[in-house]
Amino acid sequence: MKLDAVKWRKRRGMARLLRALGGDEGLTRYVGGAVRDELLGLPVSDVDLATELRPNEVVARLGKAKIKAVPTGIEHGTITAVSDGQPVEVTTLRHDVSTDGRRATVAFTDDWEADAARRDFTINALSADPRTGDIFDYFNGLQDLGARRVRFIGDPLARIAEDHLRILRFFRFHARFGDGEPDGPALDACTQRTNDLMALSRERVADELLKLLAVDDPAATVGVMLQRGILRPVLPEIEAERLHDLEALIKAERETGVGADPLRRLAALLPRRPDTAADIAARLKLSNKSRKRLACSAEPDIGPAPEVLAYRIGKECAIDRFLLAAMTTEAGSLAEWTSPRLPITGGALIARGLEEGPIVARTLRKIEDRWVEASFPSGAGFEEIVVAELSSAGATP
Repeated sequence: MKLDAVKWRKRRGMARLLRALGGDEGLTRYVGGAVRDELLGLPVSDVDLATELRPNEVVARLGKAKIKAVPTGIEHGTITAVSDGQPVEVTTLRHDVSTDGRRATVAFTDDWEADAARRDFTINALSADPRTGDIFDYFNGLQDLGARRVRFIGDPLARIAEDHLRILRFFRFHARFGDGEPDGPALDACTQRTNDLMALSRERVADELLKLLAVDDPAATVGVMLQRGILRPVLPEIEAERLHDLEALIKAERETGVGADPLRRLAALLPRRPDTAADIAARLKLSNKSRKRLACSAEPDIGPAPEVLAYRIGKECAIDRFLLAAMTTEAGSLAEWTSPRLPITGGALIARGLEEGPIVARTLRKIEDRWVEASFPSGAGFEEIVVAELSSAGATP
């Protein structure tokens, strides 16, 4: 297996960048996920480069070639090269000096195998020669790629001890790239070390969990995680029986054509209690918008007609509630629906004879309530509502 070197060199700004960094001299290679995805026939968005060159030399060479260099992580050897407007991360080869489960102290090296050994899984440790497209595979990653197997490089327990987040990454990568049962030694190591997740920031846990739930169909993998108690240390509220709700939601998403949504899928795994969902969202340090949505989705009450509910609580949350209740017809009806705007303002009510003051807001609210209950009429239907409420408020419409 090899990459199409000519095609890859045609990517915007790539030929110029490779010339600057000695790509044809063996100094720089394509690495990581881009190589893996290309070999699997998947779309490749971002391409990363690794190089034997030290960061200061990378910056000097880029400057000489008039390529912008952004020191995004220069202390760890990473520089973002912006070539013809295209950003590419360039990282000097490294090896770990020490790790504590959350971060690593590194030293630079010119040993490609040592750099590949830092990566978590064999399928992520592949690199490619930009001149020929030949693949460098130090840990049988190509064999694992062909078998759709996600396997740690070396001892799984040791790799997890280096970075505890690799527990969740293992399941995410298995959900996306794996086929069949997860790798046994890796699964056993994740199970044994699952309490290590408690040492991670909740932001990192949330980010990795939502990436996992964004995979096309993560249900089987989530089922293994729940069976093994992987999430229990950080999300004890998620119980094994919630898997059925996740499976039903994924089916509903597909039936309606509504896109997969990781936050909605997280809601499927949580108890249908808004306060609990809000507490979990806060614990995971989600954004305020995501916290509100998760709490809203956890409310079991469906209530009125789909459009009325969507107007009251927002289209996104209404779709969440209907999908979580497996009400696909109702959810589908909202997919192309646009929330209408109340066709009158407080100023218009004053112009039609209503006194200024708090009564304006009260009357406007009553008009809106009747308008919504009547399914958003316009024209004569809406005018009838306005006239009735103005009369009730003592105005002469």
